[in-house]
Amino acid sequence: MPIQDSETGDADAIKDESAERSSMPERRSGIHGWLDGIRSTRAGRLTLKIVIGTIGTIMVVGGLIMVPFPGPGWLIVFAGLAVLATEFHWARRALEFGKRVLHDWTEWYKRQGWPIRVIVLIVTVAVAAVIVYFGLRTLGIDLIELAQRII
Repeated sequence: MPIQDSETGDADAIKDESAERSSMPERRSGIHGWLDGIRSTRAGRLTLKIVIGTIGTIMVVGGLIMVPFPGPGWLIVFAGLAVLATEFHWARRALEFGKRVLHDWTEWYKRQGWPIRVIVLIVTVAVAAVIVYFGLRTLGIDLIELAQRII
């Protein structure tokens, strides 16, 4: 063990030797280590909870607004829950529940024959069409009236 020259005498060498014998895990690296550093103070922990809570909530609410429309609504809801799950236990449980339900639905759908799959497809397309129709009506665009003018 090399002894380092410092104002504290052998303190540096004793610290290094003690650290090598310690059973404490090393500090994590990357984003986890950075987050652990922020969480190490009360103010940092509270600030991180507020920031993560705000970003995750905006993502979940935005995703829920997009769910009825064609697009990635559910994907954004799950991404928002994943962000919230980094700080909140309830969000981790909700995310696990959602993943489990999605997996069960997918497995059920795979076991079905083609008639059920066609029915699910027709219902999905019909619901999406109704949502798009009423969404455009709220903007003042009536697709049925436009179609009647063209025909």
